[in-house]
Amino acid sequence: MTNVPGIMISAPSSGTGKTTVMLGLLRALAEDGLRVQPFKSGPDYIDPAFHHAASGRASFNLDSWAMGPDLLAAISAEAAGADICVAEGSMGLYDGVATRGQSGFGSSAETAQRMGWPVVLVVDVSGQAQSAAATALGFQAYNPEVPFAGVILNRCASPRHERLARLGMENAGLNVLGVLPRRGDLTLPERHLGLIQAVEHPDLDAAIAGYAQFLRDHVDIAAIRAAAKGQITPLDSVKLPTPPAQRIALAQDAAFSFTYPHVLKGWREAGAEILPFSPLADQAPDASADLVWLPGGYPELHGGVLASAATFQAGLRKHAETRPVHGECGGYMALGEALIDKEGTRHQMAGLLGLVTSYEKRKFHLGYRRAVLKAPLPGHAPGAALRGHEFHYSTILEQPDAALAEVADADGNPVPETGSHRGHVSGTFFHFITGEEGA
Repeated sequence: MTNVPGIMISAPSSGTGKTTVMLGLLRALAEDGLRVQPFKSGPDYIDPAFHHAASGRASFNLDSWAMGPDLLAAISAEAAGADICVAEGSMGLYDGVATRGQSGFGSSAETAQRMGWPVVLVVDVSGQAQSAAATALGFQAYNPEVPFAGVILNRCASPRHERLARLGMENAGLNVLGVLPRRGDLTLPERHLGLIQAVEHPDLDAAIAGYAQFLRDHVDIAAIRAAAKGQITPLDSVKLPTPPAQRIALAQDAAFSFTYPHVLKGWREAGAEILPFSPLADQAPDASADLVWLPGGYPELHGGVLASAATFQAGLRKHAETRPVHGECGGYMALGEALIDKEGTRHQMAGLLGLVTSYEKRKFHLGYRRAVLKAPLPGHAPGAALRGHEFHYSTILEQPDAALAEVADADGNPVPETGSHRGHVSGTFFHFITGEEGA
């Protein structure tokens, strides 16, 4: 057993500032000489890149709905050799789904309880004072089995505001680990799927350094370190997801970047060769690849560039004549016939599938997915059950090809985004997390 203590940075809801706290804390601890292992609770593929930039170590998702106990243990073992784990929650601390998955309902509280990581609750106190303590106390009392370290009060307007908010926390018996004054310049840029990608931030390192100094000035970092608890138990016999091919040409740029770190690590550890290429730079996939994989991302923001990327499209079509091509979400859209952007402009895509999608006619699609394959997907035979997550705003206008899978949400309700396949080409709107045999 490896004793690596940890904490969970969470909040009552989204938009309270927990990402600012997370990034500043990661950098401050790293600057203090600690080896810090970041994690993200839940299905998020943007935050881990920010965690990596802040800490210098790759961040991994821990998902109690999609992942079973063994896979959770295998991923948490990434903390081996670290001094402390710092995990960031998603949404509110107890937010999950209604139906239990492989390990639970998918909440950050479940991750914290499972790992033994005390929760640092970031509470936005704007518009309230002592009343904020009632919120924080409710989160502590809601499930007494979830370890609780204390609170950080965010967006405090004045010294008087701080005194009143602290008084409420003191009366409730809650430990105040820090008070952050209101500062509008600490907000990270966002777009329709949340934060912009880390690679797109104009000066990310300077921003994170600023967050770290902000936390040093207003948060008791030593007290947070002292509150860290929990243990990581590596399981040598458990493997991460296995590669779907030996040589995988993987699209990687600002349009295609949403891949789960544990999936890529599993592919590499099993000996697969990852051959990155950039569709936005009009690069063709490696001609020697066994498989082309287009992950999700933001193709709807780059429709004109992708439509004119003749070398990329020609290479993709050539590969698809004899070998498999798969796309997830944005990658699926790029494999289709056309993509319509938010201005209503139609852009010709690769045409390997008949899919036509529109970002002009926006519709929110969010949630866990369980898919039972009706046709082969690279690395998985028909009948295999996969776990994943869907998050996009694009609407399907045309989908003439055969359905790839029967897809349901976390509660077992069927969803219309079944994916599709034609010849050697397949695509899904859900992002693969694990097969149930690996859960």
